[in-house]
Amino acid sequence: MAEPASRVTGAGSDPRTLRKVGVASFVGALVEWYDYFLYGLAAALVFGDLFFPGGGGLVGTLSAFATFAVGFFARPIGGVIFGHIGDRVGRKSALVITLLLMGIATFGIGLLPGYDAIGVWAPVLLVLLRILQGVAVGGEWGGAVLMMTEHAPVRRRGFYGSWPQMASSAALLLATGFNAALSGGLSEQAYLSWGWRVPFLLSIVLVAVGLVIRLRVPESPEFTELKESGGEAGRPVVEALRTQRRAIGLVIGMRVAENACGYLISVFALNYVTNDLGLAAGIGLVATMVAAVVQFVITPLYGALSDRIGRRPVYLFGAALHVVFAFPFFLILQTRDPVLVVIAFVIGYAVANGAMFATQPAFFTELFGTRVRYSGISLGYQFSAMFAGGLAPFIATALVAVSGGAPWLVAGYWALLGLITLLTTLLVREQRPAPHGGRSA
Repeated sequence: MAEPASRVTGAGSDPRTLRKVGVASFVGALVEWYDYFLYGLAAALVFGDLFFPGGGGLVGTLSAFATFAVGFFARPIGGVIFGHIGDRVGRKSALVITLLLMGIATFGIGLLPGYDAIGVWAPVLLVLLRILQGVAVGGEWGGAVLMMTEHAPVRRRGFYGSWPQMASSAALLLATGFNAALSGGLSEQAYLSWGWRVPFLLSIVLVAVGLVIRLRVPESPEFTELKESGGEAGRPVVEALRTQRRAIGLVIGMRVAENACGYLISVFALNYVTNDLGLAAGIGLVATMVAAVVQFVITPLYGALSDRIGRRPVYLFGAALHVVFAFPFFLILQTRDPVLVVIAFVIGYAVANGAMFATQPAFFTELFGTRVRYSGISLGYQFSAMFAGGLAPFIATALVAVSGGAPWLVAGYWALLGLITLLTTLLVREQRPAPHGGRSA
């Protein structure tokens, strides 16, 4: 059961306010994802040796990827907490708190001593800070996209909704670029000793800038109208689980391929081309950066296309491409040709994943009504992340080990993820209602 349609016409905020909200959504999401991606890169390149030195190469890598996964298991907690705040108090309040939490956690990781200095407390504290990161990002995404989509005109919701998603690509580029510059410009000993910490510590500057911008934007007009009418849900998370189960389930299934395959490329494949194929670490980092640039450019184009032809066709294209490209991706990596490796990363991350990632804000927003929208999309988005993206690098690394270094089990896993999302998306009855309405799928 969903809430009834509202009186809002769908014109959205005035252009000046829309631009201000767009910048705030982009910058805030940039900071959150920059901090989050830093951990994934460090887990692939540094944390195994620094925090789990007694486990050896494979065990150290698996241990580092396990702590990477911990952040994803914390994300639904953030979705529940900030879904409640966002649907009861406001989108803006939730976003300010998540940004502060992420900044504290990331800066703390940059200061954390290694295993050689404080023993077992090093991985313990690392896990605790990773959990805090997970809680923060678990509440961030829903608020960032809702601030944008609820301010945007309905007929351009796909385009404007893609702005926070562009921040993810920019964050990956920024985080990867910092690591590439430091790992290339410093000796291996210096990078492992202190160089990897620099991007984590500098994040505090980005957090301060993000807070200043985010505090100056107005609350979502749809939520403001709902609050003025006294229509907020008393227990939005409970109500979402009771009335929007099908929509939440669809979001979970639709995210499986996008989330898992994104991290298979940006985290697992980065480790694989370096440690298993023996390529220079810089090649994987450059491939990731180029893919991030292409996705940054292509994201608003996909969003605008979804305004013209619908969300579902664009989303289905991305899911189908993952199914058919899984095995060719690893065949291309096996050539060890740096140019071809870059192309493979671009097709998988930017072209295939980008089609789904760009479309999600508008697509998912339109599955829920305003009353429980923050809670609904956060629950679906973050529960999927917990099982899909969080476990993907760990599972893929284990599959390569089981198969004696061959990547074909990983390719089969990848294709299966794409198929799950493809079939789930086919179940969605796409609708682009008046913005305040929102019927469940």
